Amino acid sequence: MSTEISRRTFIKGGAAAGVAIAAGTYFKWEGNNIPKNVRDGNVTYDVLIIGSGGAGMKAALEAAKNDKLKVAVMTKMIPTRSASTMAQGGMNGVTGVTDPDDTTEAHAFDTVKGGDYLCDQDAVEYFAETAGKVIYEMDYMGYPYNRQEDGSFHQRKMGGSSHARAAYYEDRSGHAMVHALFEQCLAKNVEFISECQMLEIVRKDEKLSGVVAVDMRSGNFISIPTKSIIIATGGYGRAYWIRTTNPYSSTGDGIAMGMQLGIPFKDPEMVQFHPTGLASNGVLLSESSRSEGAYLLDKDGNRFMARYAPKAMELATRDIVARSIETEISEGRGIGEGLHAAVYMDFRHIPKERIMERLGQVYDLSLRFEGVDISKQPVPIRCSCHYSMGGLEVDDYKTTATRVPGVYAAGECSCVSIHGANRLGANSLSEVLVFGTVAGKSAAEYAAKTKYEGNLEVLKASRDQWLAKFDEVTTRTVGTPVVEIRDKMAETMWYKAGVYRDEQHLNEASKEIDALMELYKNCYVGDSSHTYNTAFMNYIEIGNLLQISKAIVLGATARKESRGGHSRKDFPLRDDKNFMKHTLVFKEGNTYKTEYKDVVVTKYQPKERKY
Repeated sequence: MSTEISRRTFIKGGAAAGVAIAAGTYFKWEGNNIPKNVRDGNVTYDVLIIGSGGAGMKAALEAAKNDKLKVAVMTKMIPTRSASTMAQGGMNGVTGVTDPDDTTEAHAFDTVKGGDYLCDQDAVEYFAETAGKVIYEMDYMGYPYNRQEDGSFHQRKMGGSSHARAAYYEDRSGHAMVHALFEQCLAKNVEFISECQMLEIVRKDEKLSGVVAVDMRSGNFISIPTKSIIIATGGYGRAYWIRTTNPYSSTGDGIAMGMQLGIPFKDPEMVQFHPTGLASNGVLLSESSRSEGAYLLDKDGNRFMARYAPKAMELATRDIVARSIETEISEGRGIGEGLHAAVYMDFRHIPKERIMERLGQVYDLSLRFEGVDISKQPVPIRCSCHYSMGGLEVDDYKTTATRVPGVYAAGECSCVSIHGANRLGANSLSEVLVFGTVAGKSAAEYAAKTKYEGNLEVLKASRDQWLAKFDEVTTRTVGTPVVEIRDKMAETMWYKAGVYRDEQHLNEASKEIDALMELYKNCYVGDSSHTYNTAFMNYIEIGNLLQISKAIVLGATARKESRGGHSRKDFPLRDDKNFMKHTLVFKEGNTYKTEYKDVVVTKYQPKERKY
């Protein structure tokens, strides 16, 4: 099989099918989840990437440029199912294509302002300078951008951006990106270890040994030695369970494992609530909806954003629009009650052919889940947990290295920090490409000059401990069911650590999460089988989410100000004197502690945000 791709011709649907035409050769993933040499523990990887979203795929592709290294991607699903595939709006980058007046400085400033000045500006400047280049790189790979009449890709303006800089494919931008990267990884002989849940990253005497995981198909517990690891496991939106745009797989696994290693969770309180999730289930309706001209209406048909952001209107930053929606609902200008209270998003003034060309998925989701034809009537929407601006602390944005030698982090599970307190729409896909590249290059360089010095006996001992734990927790006949713990956690997080927060509710949330952690220690799983034991997988994931929730509440309680996605009713103003700094939450055993780290400021001094 050829490993070189010199030119590419796409047929519609080819990417989605996992098949591409490349230099006359077909590449197709066969779906083998655990290679035999991995099952037998007879392979040591140079670079092991945990997570198969945009950051993981791009990192693998970059690491595989060194054909002397053994590179693998491990995922708890199949490789092309991740939160990245659900991203809809596009990828920001200055290219000079649609708007020749756009500049990398404008992109950097929009990002810093949008992040309410909590961004590390040196990292933002690097990101803005590089983002346009990865858009062209994806074009070369065959990414099927929406095109202009002259054949060049089109870019649209997203919320908080001063220029049209988001290149996109319809409203399925992430789906196309992941499939394009996957095809390239197959061509470069990257190995995929699929349907395999990470349980622990093992480190002994300051030396990385590898990963312990469970093969979901067989129930076998496996140990995988590796020289370096890239954590690219995405976010943790399922901490809010029903009110999230995230897939069921977004359970904070990588962040939880990183904290166990001693890597701090940076800015955990900075959770982004997307303004426009479907009222019934929180499923995302892309920001490209508002980019293409959709209005937000109260129950009487008024465009209420005029009260909150009179210039930007619906294209104000996500945190501002989200708070505006929640205010409308709380003051009685919404529809419905409880978790399903909502306002409207209105597309009726947009030509249907334009909706179908650029917002086909939005149309389908609205019809499928709300029974609404958006070309004829407005659709009910409400805020939904969408993104983590925080994540595992990255020590150096030029390498994505963490405090643990040999361990790197990229994508939503990391905090570089370029998003600060609020991410701009279409910056996430650009980020995974930019810093996935950096992570892959850095991990490959580390592995190339490092001998494997891990302890195989310790690694296998850890695997055996997990097998014993499986037997113990899955054979319990009493205890609180995992699903009850999950639902109570989500209720606590939405109502007491959601869009709006205050001291009283955060203190209540802290006590409730602690109580749930106690119940979790002896909870009821209810399935002792080995093959596809999803009940055990849920048990692992809820444990990770409880740890994540604890950190979110700790960070939110300590930050006595309002900034970006973190909004305190009892401290409604931003406090640059005391909180122009990053929160770092460490986990030591069962103890959590909080420290702070200064924000890097280069040229953009903090000032009031106005849109």
